[in-house]
Amino acid sequence: MTQTTSTAGQTGQKPGGLRVSRVFSRPDVHPYDEVTWERRDVVQTNWKTGEVVFEQKDVEFPDFWSVNASTIVTTKYFRGALGTDQRESSLKQLIDRVVKKYSATGLAEGYFASPEDAEVFEQELTWMLVHQYFSFNSPVWFNVGTASPQQVSACFILSVDDSMESILNWYKEEGMIFKGGSGAGLNLSRIRSSKELLRSSGGTASGPVSFMRGADASAGTIKSGGATRRAAKMVVLDVDHPDIEEFVETKAREEDKIRALRDAGFDMDLGGRDITSVQYQNANNSVRVSDEFMQAVQDGTPFGLKARTTGEVIEEVDAKDLWGKIAKAAWECADPGMQYDGTINSWHTTPESGRINASNPCSEYMSLDNSSCNLASLNLLKFLRDDDSFDTELFTKAVELIITAMDISICFADFPTEAIGDTTRDYRQLGIGYANLGALLMALGKGYDSEGGRALAAAITSLMTGTAYRRSAEMAGVVGPYKGYARNAESHQRVIRKHGAANEALDNVAAIDTEVRRAAQHEWDKADVMGQANGFRNAQASVLAPTGTIGFMMDCDTTGIEPDFSLVKFKKLVGGGSMQMVNHTVERALTNLGYDATTRQSIVDYVAEKGNVVGAPGLREADYEVFDTAMGVRAIAPMGHVRMMAAVQPFLSGAISKTVNLPESATVEEIADVYMQGWKLGLKALAVYRDNCKVGQPLSSGNQGKDDNKSTTDQAKPEVRVEYRPRRRRLPKSRAGRTTSFSVAGAEGYMTTGAYSEGQLGEIFLKLGKQGSTLSGVMDAFSIAVSIGLQYGVPLESFVQKFTNLKFEPAGMTDDPDIRIAQSILDYVFRRLALDYLDFDERGELGIYTADERAHYVETGSYLSEEDEASLPESEQLKNDAGDDLKVDQAGAHQPSLIDAADVRPVEVESSDGHAPHTTTEMMEDIIGQAFDAPLCMTCGSKMRPSGSCYVCESCGSTSGCS
Repeated sequence: MTQTTSTAGQTGQKPGGLRVSRVFSRPDVHPYDEVTWERRDVVQTNWKTGEVVFEQKDVEFPDFWSVNASTIVTTKYFRGALGTDQRESSLKQLIDRVVKKYSATGLAEGYFASPEDAEVFEQELTWMLVHQYFSFNSPVWFNVGTASPQQVSACFILSVDDSMESILNWYKEEGMIFKGGSGAGLNLSRIRSSKELLRSSGGTASGPVSFMRGADASAGTIKSGGATRRAAKMVVLDVDHPDIEEFVETKAREEDKIRALRDAGFDMDLGGRDITSVQYQNANNSVRVSDEFMQAVQDGTPFGLKARTTGEVIEEVDAKDLWGKIAKAAWECADPGMQYDGTINSWHTTPESGRINASNPCSEYMSLDNSSCNLASLNLLKFLRDDDSFDTELFTKAVELIITAMDISICFADFPTEAIGDTTRDYRQLGIGYANLGALLMALGKGYDSEGGRALAAAITSLMTGTAYRRSAEMAGVVGPYKGYARNAESHQRVIRKHGAANEALDNVAAIDTEVRRAAQHEWDKADVMGQANGFRNAQASVLAPTGTIGFMMDCDTTGIEPDFSLVKFKKLVGGGSMQMVNHTVERALTNLGYDATTRQSIVDYVAEKGNVVGAPGLREADYEVFDTAMGVRAIAPMGHVRMMAAVQPFLSGAISKTVNLPESATVEEIADVYMQGWKLGLKALAVYRDNCKVGQPLSSGNQGKDDNKSTTDQAKPEVRVEYRPRRRRLPKSRAGRTTSFSVAGAEGYMTTGAYSEGQLGEIFLKLGKQGSTLSGVMDAFSIAVSIGLQYGVPLESFVQKFTNLKFEPAGMTDDPDIRIAQSILDYVFRRLALDYLDFDERGELGIYTADERAHYVETGSYLSEEDEASLPESEQLKNDAGDDLKVDQAGAHQPSLIDAADVRPVEVESSDGHAPHTTTEMMEDIIGQAFDAPLCMTCGSKMRPSGSCYVCESCGSTSGCS
C-alpha cells in the first residue's frame, strides 16, 4: 500500500482544489470487494426478560464485524420501515448513503480538484468505515442521505438573556433539541439574581434557579412523551452570581427528599413512578469558577458576588466556605461539576466574537453561545502495527480525510435554530476525537495511570489535533477560512502556537512516544505556517467525546479516554447466546511484557476465573498496573483519571467528557482536592461520582449549626433528635405460601415463600446445598435477613432492584419458562419473586415480564391483552404503539407500604458523636451491600455502564443522554 501526500495548500496559494491520494483503498478493487460479506439475522431481546424487542433477518455485514456491532448498526442506524423495501439491510447501503452525500457535496462546493479526487476521497472513507478505523457521530448515521433534516451535529450550546421573552425562547429551543434526540447546555448567569430588583415593577427577581424548575419540567415531559432516555442538558452558573449557593445546593436538597420519600416507601429509583415528584433531575449542573475565585479559596480570603445588572459586588462570601459547600453537594449527589473559566477562555480561538460561557451536556464541546459541533472518532487500536509501533503516517492520513469530511458536512447540514445554524456556518466548529485509548495502552503493556501511558496518550492527541488544524489551513487555502476568522486571526494563531509549545514540552518516556511527538511537532509547525498564509477553515478541531454507541460500532474495547472497564467481557455469538471471555488485549499485553506462552495462558485462565490479575501465577506484581481497570479489585485511583485528562487537555480544542469515579468511602475533602487539582493541572472541566451517592446517607456532622456563642458545656451536651422508626409487622401464625423448585445451570434448589393475608410477600426460605454445608448456612442467614427486611417494610421492589443482575456462578439456563437465563441464583430468585408478588405496573418498571406477556408484545407491540389493559386505571394504561417502550403514567398512586402510619412512633435518640442512626431501610441496604452503580437500559433492559459522564448499553448501544 503506497502512502502519498495531498498537495493542496502547500504554498499558501489557492489551488483548484484538494488532491486526494490513495492510502487505504486500491485503484483496481472497490473497498467492498476486498472483504468477505455474510448474511445474519439480527434479533434483539431484553436481557432481563427474554422478550424479542427487535428483529430483522438477512442483514449483510463483513464477516469480521462482531454480532454486537452488527446488531447496534442494524437497530440504531438502518433507515426505513421494517418489513418494507425501503428498509436498509446492508452496511453497504448505510455507508453509501452517507459517504456519497459527502463526496458529492465536496465536489459541488469546490473542495476537490477533480471528480477523480472526489471518487478517491469517497473510496478512502468507505474503506476506513468498513474496516472500523473511525466513525461519524450518531446524527450523521441517523439523518444524512435521508428525507429527514440533514442534522449532523450532536453537541449544542444555547444562550439566555435577562428577559422573559428570552427565557421562554430557551424553553422552546431546548425542547426542540430534546425532541430530536440531542442535548444542549447553557449558562444562566445573565439572568439577574433573586437579590436584585426588577426594572419594571421594582419587585424582587425570581432568579435563575426558579426558571430551572420550568426547564426541568419541560425536559421531563418531553422525555416521557416519546423518548426512551432522559433529556441531556447542562446548566452552568458563574461562581460570582449572587444565587450561586442556592444553585450549588439545589440538587443536594432534592436528594434529601428522595431519601426521605424512599424511606417512607415511595418508589424513588431511576425511572420509578414517584421520582417525578422531585425537581432538577434532568440536568447536569456545573459551576463556572474563575481563577480569581480559586485563588481566594487557596488564600482563604473573601470573594465578591456581583449584581447581574450593574456588575457591582452586592455580597461577600468566604471563598473557602463556598468551596466546601460545592464539594459537599458533589459528595451528596455528584452535582455540581466544575468548569474552569480561566483555562477555557485562555485557549479560546475566537474571543473577539464572544466568550465561551457554557458547554454541551457532556462538557467536551466548549465554544460560542448558539453554536453546535459535529463529532467523529478514530479507533486507535487500528493504528498499532504488528510490531507494536504506532503508525503515525497512516494516522495522519486518516485524520486528513476525516476532518475534511466533517467540514464538508456543514455545507449541507440543517440546524434546530436559525441562530445555531448561522454561528456554526460562520465558525465551522469540529470535534474529531478517538476511542480505544485504554485498550491501546494495555496492549502495549503500559499502565493507564503511569508516566508511559500518559506520555503516549498526550503525543497521540497532539498529533491528531495538529494534523486537523494543518488540514484546516489547507482547506482554507481552497475554499476560504471560516467567516469569523479575520477578526480573530491573532487569537487563533496564538492558540495554535500554545498547542505547539505544549508539544515541545512533552516528556518522552519511550521510543514510541518520541516518534509520535516528533510527527506531531511537524504538524504543528506546518499548521502555524500555513495558517498564517491561508487562515483556518475551522475555529475548533478536536474534543474527546464519550463514543458510546459508535465505539461499539467500531468494536472498540474502551470508549473515549476511558480505561478498560473490566478484564472479562461477555461476547455475543451468532445465532444467539453469549460467552464470557478475557479481553484479547490482556494476552497482547503479556506478550509485550515478555511472558512466555505457557505463563500467558496460565494468567489468562486465572483472569477468566477471578476477573482480575491479583495473585495470577507467574505475573510480576510490578506489572499489575498494566491491567488496572475502571472498576474492580485493581480500580484506578481518582487522581489517575485526573492526571490522564491533564496530560491530553493541552492538545484539544475543546475538553473531555469524563467522570472521575470515587469509592463510597471518599470524603468531602477528597472531592474538594480532586476539583482543586483539576484547576491546578489545567483541565477545562471535571465531574465526579461517588459510588452510591445517589442513595447513601447525607453527610452529617456534630459541629454543623454550632453556635460559637454557646459555652463549651452547652456544646458538649448530647444532641437529641426525633427519628421515626418503623415496627416489625409479623406474619400470622397460619399463612399462605408456595414452594418453587428451580435449576440454574444444573444447580438445583427450592424456594418457599410466605405471604400476608392481603397477598404481600413477608418471608422467604432458600434451600441450596447439603444440610450443614457452608452454602446452606449462608442461604439460611440471607433468607432471614431478607425476611426481616420485608416485615419491617422494605419494599420487595427494592430487593428486586438490588439483587437482579448479580453475576456469579452458577449462571446460565434455567428450567423456568418465564426466566430462561439467569446470571446467578439470586438473579433468578428475585426475578421469580417479582413475577409472583409484584403487579404488572411494578414489574414493567423493572423490565420483568412473563413468557406470555413477551409473546404478546412480539405480536401486538403491547405486553397486555386488550382486556387486561382495559382493566387498568385510565392513568396507568399502556401506550400500544409498536415502536414505544413500556410507558406508564408517572402520576399513578403510590403502593402502600406494609407499615401503616400507626406503626410508626417518634423515638428520642441520644447521639454522642453527632451522627444520626440508620433508618431501618438504610440498615437493610447496609446488609445488602450492593451499590446501584448504573441504570438499566430503557430499550433492552441490560445493565448499562459508564461512558464519559453518561451511561451506555453494551447490548443495544442506547445511551442515557449523550449522542
